[in-house]
Amino acid sequence: MSTPGFRPTHVVPRDGMPAWEAPDPNRPTVSLDPLLPVHLAERRGDWGRVECANGWSAWVDGRCLVAVPDDPPTTGGPLATDADPRPLLARAEEALAGYRAAVEDLAAGGLDGEAFHGRTRGLRLGVVADGDSLWLYDADRGRWLYTDGTRLSTYAPDEAPHTTEDPGYAPTQVVGPDGERR
Repeated sequence: MSTPGFRPTHVVPRDGMPAWEAPDPNRPTVSLDPLLPVHLAERRGDWGRVECANGWSAWVDGRCLVAVPDDPPTTGGPLATDADPRPLLARAEEALAGYRAAVEDLAAGGLDGEAFHGRTRGLRLGVVADGDSLWLYDADRGRWLYTDGTRLSTYAPDEAPHTTEDPGYAPTQVVGPDGERR
C-alpha cells in the first residue's frame, strides 16, 4: 500500500541502514532495506526523519541518505561545485605529497623517527580507486565520500548522528510535495 502523493527525496544506501524510533541511538527499530525510496520529512542535526511509501516513518543518520535528483542527471555537463570531487582530490594529492616528502627525508637520514612522527602528526588521508569508482576521505568533515567522476556524495561518516544547534554546515532544506520549504 502506498501513501497518496508520496514522492521520494532520497534512497537508502545500497547496504541498507539502521533506523531508530526517535533521534536517540538507544531506541533502535527495524533497519531500512537497501535502495528503499524515502521522503526526508524533518532534520535535527545529523538525524533525519524519513517517511516510507507505506506511511511508516523512522529516524536515520541523514548524512548517509542518497539524494534523488528532481530531474535525471545529464551527462557531459559541468560538475556542480558542491558535488565536484576535484577540490578534495587536490587536497588528497597535497597530503600524499607531504607524506611522501617526509618518507623520503626519513629514508635519506634527514629525519629521525620522532621528527617523522612530528611532521606527519594529524595527517589523515584515504583514497580507494576501483576503475571509475573512487572513495575519498574528507578529514575536514570526518567522512568518506564516493564519486563515479560525475558526482560526490557521502558514503560513510566517522561519527554517529547527533543533534546540535550548530552542525557546522548549512542544514538540508526539505521541500514538500507542494514545493514549499519545510
